[in-house]
Parts: sequence; C-alpha cells; structure tokens
Amino acid sequence: MTAPDVTGTPTSDEKVPTSKQPRKQPQPRKQSSRRLHPAWIVAAVAFLALVGAAGFRAAPGVLMVPLQQEFGWSTTVLSLAVSINLVLFGLTAPFAAALMERFGIRKVTSLALCLIGLGSALTVFVNQSWQILLTWGVLIGLGTGSMALVFAATIANTWFAKSRGLVIGILTAGSAAGQLVFLPFIAALAQNPGWRGASLLIAAGALAVVPLVLRWLRNSPADVGVLPYGAEAPDANPSGSKTTTPGVAVASPPSGSASVKPDSANAAVRALQVLKRASKVRTFWALAAGFAICGATTNGLIGTHFIPSAHDHGMPETTAAGLLAVVGIFDIVGTIASGWLTDRFNPKVLLAVYYQFRGIGLLVLPLLLGSSVEPSMIIFVVVYGLDWVATVPPTAAICRSVFGADGSVVFGWVFAAHQLGAAAAALAAGFIRDATGHYNYAWLGAAAMCTVAAVISATIRKDAAKKQPKPVSA
Repeated sequence: MTAPDVTGTPTSDEKVPTSKQPRKQPQPRKQSSRRLHPAWIVAAVAFLALVGAAGFRAAPGVLMVPLQQEFGWSTTVLSLAVSINLVLFGLTAPFAAALMERFGIRKVTSLALCLIGLGSALTVFVNQSWQILLTWGVLIGLGTGSMALVFAATIANTWFAKSRGLVIGILTAGSAAGQLVFLPFIAALAQNPGWRGASLLIAAGALAVVPLVLRWLRNSPADVGVLPYGAEAPDANPSGSKTTTPGVAVASPPSGSASVKPDSANAAVRALQVLKRASKVRTFWALAAGFAICGATTNGLIGTHFIPSAHDHGMPETTAAGLLAVVGIFDIVGTIASGWLTDRFNPKVLLAVYYQFRGIGLLVLPLLLGSSVEPSMIIFVVVYGLDWVATVPPTAAICRSVFGADGSVVFGWVFAAHQLGAAAAALAAGFIRDATGHYNYAWLGAAAMCTVAAVISATIRKDAAKKQPKPVSA
C-alpha cells in the first residue's frame, strides 16, 4: 500500500470511510445520455391523440347536407347542434387543463377520446333532431373540449423548457392533420354507403389512439426521471434563479404543476380562481376578444358552412371537401412556421398580421365560390390554410409570458372565448342562410370582425406582466 500524502489527502489506494462521505442529492438522469428526450415521444403521442380527436371537426360540414336530405332538418337545427358542441368544446377546456394538472394528462386524454368515439358511434341511431343535439352537441362537445388546443399548451409547458412555440405549433397542426386525414374519407363515405359509415369512421379513429395514450403518454418528466427538454439541472444554476426563454416569464416547476398543487386543489375551483385573477388584466380580455373572432372565422364559418355554401353554388360536396383538405395541409405548414416565428418575434405583431390577412380572404370569398374550382380559389385555400390556426402559438406564448404558472389554464379560458365565438358564428350563419338563401352577409361580416381583431391584437401591452398588482406588505 502506498503511504498517505503528508497533507492528509488520501492517495488513490486509500479509501475514505463511507460514513464520512457527503451524501449527494438524487438528480434526474442527464439528458445527454439519451438519444431522444422522452418529451419528444410524449409530443408524438399527443400529436396522434389530437389527430384522432380532430375527426369530428371535419364532420358537420360534410354530413350536414345528407342529414338534411334524409330527415328534412333545417340548416338552423343542425347549426344549433354544432353550436352546442362548440360551446361545450370551449367551456370544458379550462377545466380540462386543471383536471390534467390534478389527475394527470393520460387519464383525462383517454376519457376524452372515449367520449368522442361514443358520441360518434351513437350518431348512427339518431332519428329525431334532439338526438343529434345530444350526440353531436353534448357528448362530442365534452370530449373534444377535453382535447382542445389547451392540451397542446399543457404538453408544451409541462415537458419543454425551450422550443415551446415550435412544439405548440406542431401539436396544433395535429388538429389540421386530423381534418386532412378524415375529411376526404368522410366525404366519400357520406355518399356511399352513407353518413352513418362516416360517423363510424370518426369513432374508430378516436378509439384507435387510446392504447397509445395509455402506453406512452406520461404525465410529467418526473415520471421518467428527467428534466423538461432544454431545462438545466438544479446544480447548474447555484444562484437559485430560474432559467427563462426570451420573452417568456419564469416557467413552472419541472412537473408542470401550476402555483397550486394538483393534489391539494379542486380542479374546478382552481380554474375559476385563475379566471378571477386573469379577468383583472387587460391583456386577458384583448386575447379573449381576438380569439373569439378567430373561432368565428375558422370553426364557426369555414369549418361548418364552407361545404354547404359551395354546394349552394353547384360545387360537388367531395370537391369542396377536397378544398378543405388542402386547407388542412397548408395549416400544418402555417402553424409550425408560426410556432417558429413566435420563438423569435413579437407575438402581438404576428397576431395582428394573421387576423388582417384572414379578413382580406373572407372579403373576396363570395366572389370566388362557383360550380368549379378556379385558380383564384386555390390561392384563397392556400392562404387561408397557412393562416387557419397560426394564431395559437403567439396567443399561448402571451398567456405564458403574462400569467406564468397559470398560463395553461388562462389559455384554456381564452380558448373558451374562441369556441363561444365559433358557436355564435355557426348559428348566425345558419340563420342567415335560411333567411336570405345565401351566406354572403356572413362572409362579409366575418371579414369586418377580423379587422377588429387585428387592431385589438396590435394594442396588447408588451409590459403587461409588469402591470400585475404588487403584494401589500404587512
């Protein structure tokens, strides 16, 4: 054995008693030891879940005409079913975000997909108008509301410390991908063998994703012993300050929990408490107003009434469905690009530009509809597709920046406004169609609303996070 060093420092051959060794705190496994961070696996499964949940988003516009032909129901009645769906879709979202914080993302997502599948499957048995309100409206509304875009924000805020805008863009594009995947098949099945086969396809698509969710969708990075993607280990920042991304407030803890512990707070109470706090901030109302107009001009009008309107002009339903599928293709590109831009540019400027371009498109739409597809209609479809839900990444980024740990639930309430706007527009457009025989006034009114949304977005305060009330010292 080698003699110990005169300074008292043990040599390499000498062992220090284990009782005198300082205990090291357990640290999450280093991200560099993995080729692929688990966050990306979770994001991939979440993308598939959104695809499965998005099947019904394409259904009303395609199935509205066949249901009218078989049962003689008016456009207003079917629009009411869609409106109930959209209202529940929106109002469920903030509570679903709180439920995900308390019971876990996996359980809430699985239940939501089962509700969508059940509602779609039961649709094949309807023969009264109130039954379509129950299936299309209540069951599918609750299911899709729990799988709303707030789901994408929750995944991004929980699992990612950087590239959140890009991730939200990718996940939001999942809804467009669902429309892209299902819409042509729904349109074909609605003609042969009929709309019941299309409903069963939607149910199968939603239920097929449930096993993947149960197997791979983890609730938080702590479940697999890692930090969120891009987060630094605790000992890498000894000063105790939390790392932030440019333009974003301090992130939530690694588990993704909000300021209230999930296991100690009722989900409904937490959602309402967050709404009470957010309602005192002007930025919340600006985002809610803009997003209400966003919902009115996407899900409410184009998503619900584009195919019936094209049918009024002599265009075959399958052709109109194909155009909406193209909207879905370019929506994927536009939303992912918007997420990338949100990580680099001022979100409120992006919102103003998006809304104004959408308004221009709606202004010229009545001139483009006809019995055949002209090049000008292709240009409209491409531009509108790029802009379809490009508003989501900048809106979610502003919610996170202004409201911090409450950002996901606040985004849920903003999204509720989105769906309320969509519900109002879907019902109003159906009434306009029954009263006038065309949709022209609906398109022009929506174009004017987009200009209002652009102005509201441009006036959002950049320093809104600094305007929060300061606590009063004792």
